Amino acid sequence: MDLSEFDPKGLIRESYRIEGIQLPECRSIFLDWALSLPVGADTQVAIEALRKAYGTDHPDHPMTEVLKNGQVQMSGTPRRRGGWRSRERG
Repeated sequence: MDLSEFDPKGLIRESYRIEGIQLPECRSIFLDWALSLPVGADTQVAIEALRKAYGTDHPDHPMTEVLKNGQVQMSGTPRRRGGWRSRERG
């Protein structure tokens, strides 16, 4: 499986190779990864593919935990919060 579609910069792949990496570093890498995805990319599909590819062999790795959390927290329909409409008083 070619994971470059889901991990264009190889950030998730490399995080699994970093010895002694901790949860805060994995969260930072995950954020960078999410920001590097192309506009319109299905993040849920990407996270699931990466979790299956890497998390299966490394269930106790902190990035596996971050991917699981990202899958839960990013589910649902994204919506904007705030902006001028929320401050507009009729």
